[in-house]
Amino acid sequence: MCAATSARSQPELNKGRAAGQEGKFLTFSLANEEYGIGILKVREIIGMMPIRSVPQTPGFVKGVINLRGKVIPVVDLRLKFAMSEAEYTERTSIIVVDVAVNPEKFIHIGIVVDYVSEVVNIKADDIEAAPAFGSRLNTEYILGMAKIGKGVKILLDIDRILAGEDLSGLGLF
Repeated sequence: MCAATSARSQPELNKGRAAGQEGKFLTFSLANEEYGIGILKVREIIGMMPIRSVPQTPGFVKGVINLRGKVIPVVDLRLKFAMSEAEYTERTSIIVVDVAVNPEKFIHIGIVVDYVSEVVNIKADDIEAAPAFGSRLNTEYILGMAKIGKGVKILLDIDRILAGEDLSGLGLF
């Protein structure tokens, strides 16, 4: 890493990640906040189903599901983001995403969200860098902030969120 790169501030790094991120995003809600992930990362969306707990996993790992014969680990994003836990409702969904472990290997992980909103097409001009403070999220997980109408949706880097070291101990990677 060159000295010029290491001297950049977090917002400048995020600005670079946000650039070129235009495209279709699946949007969803967590605790009355709107988020989005790139549609190409989404494998499928399913309603809540029985989740088998797995001993000695982090609290945000709810367990595993059997999805058509495949065992899929499930993470509750509210808990991963240190938000308050909420009861699951008929609108609660599991989004099964492809997470890049490395350039050649992907795994499927389910993420529990309050509800899925819609798929939106976001132009690059409507994406700004994540603020350096004021968010409940560590900004390294944020690709950018999308301005949609009068609202803002937080665009997430699902690979960084789910392929972190706190999940590497699960033997998935």
